[in-house]
Amino acid sequence: MLVLPRRSDDPGASVPSPALLADTAPSSGALAPRSWLHSDAPSLSLNGDWRFRLSPTADLPDDVARADLDDAGWDTLPVPAHWVLHGDGRHGRPSYTNVQYPFPIEPPFVPDENPTGDYRRRFDLPAGWPVDARVVLRFDGVESLYRVWLNGVEVGSASGSRLAHEFDVTDRVRAEGNLLAVRVHEWSAASYLEDQDQWWLPGIFREVTLTARPADGVEDVWLRTAFADGVGTILPEVTAPEPAFPVTLRVPELGVETVWATPADVAPVAVGEVDPWTAETPRLYDATVTAQGETITLRLGFRTVEIRGDRFLVNGRRVVFHGMNRHETHPVRGRVFDGEHARADLIRMKQFNVNAIRTSHYPPHPRLLDLADELGFWVILECDLETHGFEKAGWRDNPSDDPRWRDAYLDRIRRTVERDKNHPSIVMWSLGNESGTGANLAAMSAWAHDRDPGRPVHYEGDYTGEYTDVYSRMYSSVPETEQIGTDGSLAPLLGCTPAQGARQRTKPFILCEYAHAMGNGPGALDQYEALVDAHPRLHGGFVWEWRDHGILARTADGIPFYAYGGDFGEVVHDGNFVMDGMVLSNDVPTPGLHEFKAVAQPVALTFDGGELVVTNRRHSASTADLALRLTVEHDGREAASGTLDLPVVEAGESARLPLPAVPVAEGAETWLTVTAVLAADTAWAPTGHVVARAQLDRSAPRRPRPGSRAVDWREAEGTLTLGPATFERGRLVSLGRRAVAGPRLELFRAPTDNDEGATYGDLAASDASTVGVSSASLWREQGLDRLTHRVVVVHEADGALRTITRVSAANSVDSVTVETVWTLDEGELGLRVEIQPSSGWPSVWPRIGVRFDLPDGDGAVEGAEWFGTGPLESYPDSTRAAYVGRFRATVAELKVEYARPQETGHRAAVREVDLGAFGFTAFPDSRGRLPGFSLSRHTPQQVAAAGHPHELPESDTTYLFVDAAQHGLGSRACGPDVWPEFALRPEARTLRLTFHI
Repeated sequence: MLVLPRRSDDPGASVPSPALLADTAPSSGALAPRSWLHSDAPSLSLNGDWRFRLSPTADLPDDVARADLDDAGWDTLPVPAHWVLHGDGRHGRPSYTNVQYPFPIEPPFVPDENPTGDYRRRFDLPAGWPVDARVVLRFDGVESLYRVWLNGVEVGSASGSRLAHEFDVTDRVRAEGNLLAVRVHEWSAASYLEDQDQWWLPGIFREVTLTARPADGVEDVWLRTAFADGVGTILPEVTAPEPAFPVTLRVPELGVETVWATPADVAPVAVGEVDPWTAETPRLYDATVTAQGETITLRLGFRTVEIRGDRFLVNGRRVVFHGMNRHETHPVRGRVFDGEHARADLIRMKQFNVNAIRTSHYPPHPRLLDLADELGFWVILECDLETHGFEKAGWRDNPSDDPRWRDAYLDRIRRTVERDKNHPSIVMWSLGNESGTGANLAAMSAWAHDRDPGRPVHYEGDYTGEYTDVYSRMYSSVPETEQIGTDGSLAPLLGCTPAQGARQRTKPFILCEYAHAMGNGPGALDQYEALVDAHPRLHGGFVWEWRDHGILARTADGIPFYAYGGDFGEVVHDGNFVMDGMVLSNDVPTPGLHEFKAVAQPVALTFDGGELVVTNRRHSASTADLALRLTVEHDGREAASGTLDLPVVEAGESARLPLPAVPVAEGAETWLTVTAVLAADTAWAPTGHVVARAQLDRSAPRRPRPGSRAVDWREAEGTLTLGPATFERGRLVSLGRRAVAGPRLELFRAPTDNDEGATYGDLAASDASTVGVSSASLWREQGLDRLTHRVVVVHEADGALRTITRVSAANSVDSVTVETVWTLDEGELGLRVEIQPSSGWPSVWPRIGVRFDLPDGDGAVEGAEWFGTGPLESYPDSTRAAYVGRFRATVAELKVEYARPQETGHRAAVREVDLGAFGFTAFPDSRGRLPGFSLSRHTPQQVAAAGHPHELPESDTTYLFVDAAQHGLGSRACGPDVWPEFALRPEARTLRLTFHI
């Protein structure tokens, strides 16, 4: 029989750990939650080195708080930190799951095998510490459940890993020789509520602070603000004892100095004309609240949030979220906060046109919200709650509808809202994520609405709209999202009755997660953006997610790499599903983030005849901060440059500007590029930072290239020389003085994470038969990764060579016929490749192209200069960041080092490529389609076989791929597949190249 812990307000009551672990109560002895405030009251940071002991179970004697306990042999562990990220494995290892629980699902119980960390820290109070103050001990984040002793007396326990807890230790603390002891259990009943898609990382990972609370100080402050018709209002709430009064509110910049003599005098304050706070113009006003014994410093942003019909409005204007889901993660520190790194992270967001953050799936460190206020982001602040693992059993025993967990749910939303309620950047509260539905979630929503009527409540799992204010979905397809954007009558609403569906259709819609950014991808960002522009009910969304969660590790040989699930020997894990960010673990933005920037650019630049149309897509800011620059290039080489006068265009408005005359080249492509750049330095980017870009092809009409000449072919062995090229038995063996082998048909690409995804069906299929079957598995089944070649015939002619090859896989009746024709005309070496599949191929292909092998014997290929699209990789459904120009990159720079090696590096629509020893010019096919190219030190098969970059073999060859076509990227790792328009079906293709030495 389970002995439940004694529920007592006596902080000295000792509670047996095994019983405590199964208690659904959120805390014992903790104070009521309040705002995280900047105060001048004395405080003492207890961060630093603590003594630490790790035990494999929670069945331990209560010896951690004994003054006579000898801890000299214990390890030293920094606080804040996660113990599994220290100690070189002595303190256990991290584990990653997405949905799975890493322990049996038997709520509220957890296994006896429960790693438990004991912490001890000795400290003295600083000189001058006020003797009459109430002393409060604060923990800002501990995973998962912990007990606290001060000087041998237990002061309380708490759970809610990403939530703050305070304990009154006035009667326990002394001037000198204090011993603070904390016992942290990795697993507890609270762990069932914290099944977020991230690493499980136990320990004291946020600050520990001792504060002196003056008897005449301010217990809590909430300065709510409102903005209407240019006028601001402060709606104050001051919690303070009588001796604290009179209390004075000052906002010096606005000339506000209001004195409240008693608590009953606290009332709204009209402040007159103010500049409103928005994510684009984050105007903040410094304020102080001064009591008799304490001064609180705040920054006010005046704004009003409301829902009007199916519109979500701030200051009366519709908001479009160009957002990111943001976890707290760092490859060395885990979830330990670093202010400089966080600022750099948010600056990077601003530079890539990100304007919103969903704090998935818990409150971040409170200083991050200070940065969001300052730099400007719309924030959906999410509660520390997810019970996703119960989905496996059809949500049976899910705590969300179990009354035993009601107090825990309510405690979590209270601590979320109360801590962060002063931040103007927060425009919506979110109850949590993927926790099913039930009465406890409804109770959370009711409490939040009652406590803060000025912010709506979000929760994606409320499919019937019973208790939330916005309609929210994850990963709805483009057609479904379009239906939602209209009247929604054709869109299936999950589990809704007609009346419930009708209610959902009256609400603003957001995609709280979309465009799963795992590995190479995502695709179709521009399709979702077009829907937001077309349908005002759609308010944008939040990409999943901002950053990869790789943990910096080393192989036995000392090679560093970024580890993911399974790399630490976990019993259950979800592999590299934790590597799904727009930014790699080492802070490098992915091409997907560059694509996002191009799609989300806040100023649209379009061409209409001889005019440039500038459309301001911002929420409220004008274009006064921008300048327009023009560049004219001939075949990627600058021919002219200048500026264009940009009038002030208000938000939502457009202006038409005449374009200047453009010098057009004969025999070369002429491209006009217009960029909108910052006209002055900002807090997040310097003058000249590119905000938006557009290109216009002004090339003179080009004469079509002559077709192939008639040739009298004769059968031959195909061993000959054509200009700089040498062939043996019909195969190229050298070009100039360099060994070159090829062209070899390549239909396979190292599958991307989206290629491996199988949750959603193949949109290119005519039925649902592909649900649960990934494109990559079909490619392997068809043998695209193990093609064999049979030369059917070799023909020669004067100055020409022709081969016909049949390509197929073992145990397959499907095949491809490849005809290659080499010609030497007036010293120009030409190549035409005709690729013709047999009928009956059952699925899309990853690519249609050829491979040339360039061994290192005559010197490795160092890189390429090319004229075409760039500078980064691009694929059929991810092209908005690509523009035409002349670029240069090394082989290493051409690829992206995704955490799991996969297809990377394709540059589409190439015209010229120079590899140093030789190069080639590419020509469009009969439909005007140009090929793409990539360079790699490994074959697709080698890349596909590696789980991490360091597992790729040493290479003595560079591989050149020239692709007539590539399959799109999609988002199928956790979202819709490649849109049919960008899916590569087996089809005949032609490549036409000329080589030069």
